[in-house]
Amino acid sequence: MTVNQQKNIVVVFDIDGVIRDVGGSYRRALADTVEHFTNQGYRPSDVDIDNLKSEGIWNNDWEGSQELIYRYFVSQGKTREEIELSYEDVVAYFQSRYRGTDPINWNGYICHEPLLLQPSYLELLTQAGMSWGFFSGATRGSASYILERRLGLKSPVLIAMEDAPGKPDPTGLFATIELLENGGEKKEIVIYVGDTVADMHTVEKARSLDSSRTWVGVGVLPPHVQGTVERRDAYTETLLSAGAKVVFNNVQELTPEEILGWE
Repeated sequence: MTVNQQKNIVVVFDIDGVIRDVGGSYRRALADTVEHFTNQGYRPSDVDIDNLKSEGIWNNDWEGSQELIYRYFVSQGKTREEIELSYEDVVAYFQSRYRGTDPINWNGYICHEPLLLQPSYLELLTQAGMSWGFFSGATRGSASYILERRLGLKSPVLIAMEDAPGKPDPTGLFATIELLENGGEKKEIVIYVGDTVADMHTVEKARSLDSSRTWVGVGVLPPHVQGTVERRDAYTETLLSAGAKVVFNNVQELTPEEILGWE
């Protein structure tokens, strides 16, 4: 890529596992929820959750929780039809752990999520003439909490759970790009940064629907897989196999210089 192409580049970020570490929040709430609804019969490990997400269709953690609950009871000899499970109850319990018990002043796991990106990094992209925004399967409330309250961003471009179908459907990615273009010059190079198979599949689907742009999937290793070389390497290979051009340990390694060095 040349310097002249910089203003045609848009970088869209997933949030969970990319902008914030959700190992002790979303993933913990998921495990709590499964444990609760299986009557303490089963608490999924990080590997169990990764294996589920590697299937590429469980980007929504509420639905992922429900699926693991179903699978546990099926493993105990029940059919899904026999299992009395309210999705609304699953969501409510999950939110009571993640957001907390106070609907106004959240006091749950979300309050303690480590940040994986600093505002100064986004400023570097801006200075390089690159546009950026966010497309996430998180709820708008949760995503806005981290972007605006924690990172201090002012009205960032965001497409959240309520705004588009879940990944790997690329509708939300297209909507993010449209907001960033804002009726102006078309962005010819789109980079989507995510930490899951579903994120990479979203890029693949976008490419199949719109060949007029260059689509690049960039993988980021979430902190929970970086504890051992074996897990880090296995997760890296999973993202590469799903279509990632490159995989980083931290999103801030995706510098303007790195992007402009690609062929």
